[in-house]
Amino acid sequence: MKKIQLVLILAFLAMMAGKAQNTTREKLDAYRVGFFTKKMNLTSQEAEKFWPAYNDYQKKKNELQRERIMLVRDFNQNESALSDKELTEIGDNLIATFSRENEMAQDFHKKLRELLSPDKVIRYYQAENQWKAQLLNELQENRPAQRQNQRF
Repeated sequence: MKKIQLVLILAFLAMMAGKAQNTTREKLDAYRVGFFTKKMNLTSQEAEKFWPAYNDYQKKKNELQRERIMLVRDFNQNESALSDKELTEIGDNLIATFSRENEMAQDFHKKLRELLSPDKVIRYYQAENQWKAQLLNELQENRPAQRQNQRF
């Protein structure tokens, strides 16, 4: 009976952690939409065109990042057992992901030029850099508080 209760409690906690993570992701996504929309000064018509293109681009970039992670993980887990040929193949596959990402960035830039005025295209790149910097700042500011909470 105690085992069943323990399993149910663990399942509930896992479910709640998943919901909390989804809520955090949703909040972050909403914040990003507001941030970019404001920084780029997008009209509602521009936003309707921009966000689907941006989300598609980000999805593809995330897929490439996952591919890179898998390649590096494969290397890390099997380094001593990999032949020179396999190591070369991993390196070639890694560099190919960077080439594909560059091609995607060029395609996305062309798409942006079709959707937005030249000044808003540049504002996008500025907003992207500012967004990354702001996230890093917030992570660094929260890190000391997280460390203190872990000590207690």
